[in-house]
Amino acid sequence: MSGENRGAGVVLIGYRGSGKTTVGKQLAERLKMPFVDTDALVVRDVGQSIAEIFEQHGEAGFRELESEAIADLEGKRPAVISVGGGAVLADANMHVLRRLGTIVWLTAPAEVLYERISADASSRGARPALTSLIGVDEVRHVLAQREPIYRKWADLVISTDDGSSSDIVDRIFQTLDHA
Repeated sequence: MSGENRGAGVVLIGYRGSGKTTVGKQLAERLKMPFVDTDALVVRDVGQSIAEIFEQHGEAGFRELESEAIADLEGKRPAVISVGGGAVLADANMHVLRRLGTIVWLTAPAEVLYERISADASSRGARPALTSLIGVDEVRHVLAQREPIYRKWADLVISTDDGSSSDIVDRIFQTLDHA
């Protein structure tokens, strides 16, 4: 892991609702880099919503498309990259992302994530259920599976449950500036 060359970009990982898109856009502006959202790349390339992709091709089909989008980022100019919460499930994705830049894990408690997801009308209908559980129970269950993976790959861990998005961007920027 540590032997890989690191790019100049920033990669944001974390569960949906953690602030990857909002923080990522602001951080990209501050760093004067492009912002790339891998979920948006998949939607653009396939011409279907994530929910439609899950419905027609299942989670495995979506993950394959996600991995292709991540692989296509290699060799591009440095960017702030937001990846879907499950992108960390494939080590190959994470090796590519590590080469692209510093990996920042945006965290928040399950209850906060669920509240954010529920309040975001565009996210609510666009994202399929990942388990047979509902509500905050699903968030807790999926987080329990993914947190060790997020932790394994993160160069920097930033909590997003306190402060505004600009405060969070400031914290990331200051930490990157001193890294």
